[in-house]
Formats: sequence, structure tokens, C-alpha cells
Amino acid sequence: MQVKICGITRVEDALGAVDAGADALGLVFYKASPRYIGFQTAAAIAAAVPPFVILTGLFVDAAQSEVDQALECVPLNLLQFHGEEGARYCEQFRRPYIKALRMREGLDVSAAMAQHPRARGFLLDAYCPSVPGGTGATFDWDRVPQNSGCPIVLAGGLKAENVAAAIAAARPQGVDVSGGVEQSPGLKDPRKVSAFIRAAKGH
Repeated sequence: MQVKICGITRVEDALGAVDAGADALGLVFYKASPRYIGFQTAAAIAAAVPPFVILTGLFVDAAQSEVDQALECVPLNLLQFHGEEGARYCEQFRRPYIKALRMREGLDVSAAMAQHPRARGFLLDAYCPSVPGGTGATFDWDRVPQNSGCPIVLAGGLKAENVAAAIAAARPQGVDVSGGVEQSPGLKDPRKVSAFIRAAKGH
């Protein structure tokens, strides 16, 4: 089970998550988010992270130039698009990417996944009309498609207390957490991070 700790805003939080066993870290480049960081801060975090940790840049309907600038400043391994981006937009950066799908009622998940045939995977998150992510809400894990042939990362309201149950129900390839391991938005709690990773990887 792979674990991504998203919304990293400080070097110490990045290193703490890696020491606890995180496989990937998420850097948020969406200015409306309380976990937003600028490129200079992101570059400092990236410089401190050891090799073999996947650095993921999260964008929400960003201008092409903004993503290009992020890639110039920060050695991102993976892009995560969390808005209404189409496949052509996502593929233009010639980097591996995952597409976030917000699990609104009536969404045909398999059909939405088919619209991004070159995505490296899909992150399934809870739906909130006004917020593209980081809501702390869960969704019905039974809606996660099985045997889709595409790696699925489960997100939305996860924490140490429920991640094992979520994995058992959804059987994803990875899990993603942000608010569930924080002491306040953008500031990670080392004990919650460690507990979450232990629960996820020990399932």
C-alpha cells in the first residue's frame, strides 16, 4: 500500500513524513487552498527530500504557464490535476500525471477514467460543490470500481482511525491524506502522520 501525504508546507513536515514511511508528498499550487505554497518554498522542500520519494504537484485548472513555471522551479516527479482539466491539457506537459475525480452523485467513474487513457492513475475524492479537495469528507467507498486496470488512489476524509476500513472496502493501490494528519491546515502532526502510515501499511 502506497501512502501520499499531501499539503506539505514545511521542510520538517516533509522529512517527518518520509521518516515515517511516506511514499509520496503532495505540494499544493492552488492559491485558494490553505495549504498553498509558492515555488521557492516548494523548491526548498524538494531539495531536502531524499531520492525515491515521489514529489507531486497539485494544480486546479491552472494556466499552462503556471504549470510550466512550477516545473522549471521544482523537480516534480508527478502532476496531479484536481479540476476540470481534459486529457489534452494534462498530457501537454509530458510528465506522468494522475487525474482527481470528485465523487459527485451519479458520476460514472469508469467513463470518467476512460477520458484520460494516458493517466498513470486516478485519485478518487469526496465531492463538495465549492471546494475541489481537502474537505475532510468521505464518500461511499463501495463506489470505487474494482479491476479497472488503472491504479486508484483513495482520498477524502481519511485518518488513522478509518484508513484500514477504507482500504478493505475500496481495495485501492494507494491512499492520500492531508487534513486527517494535521494539527492545523498546512501544519502536519508527526504523531498523526506516523499513526496513519502504520495503519495504512499494516492493513
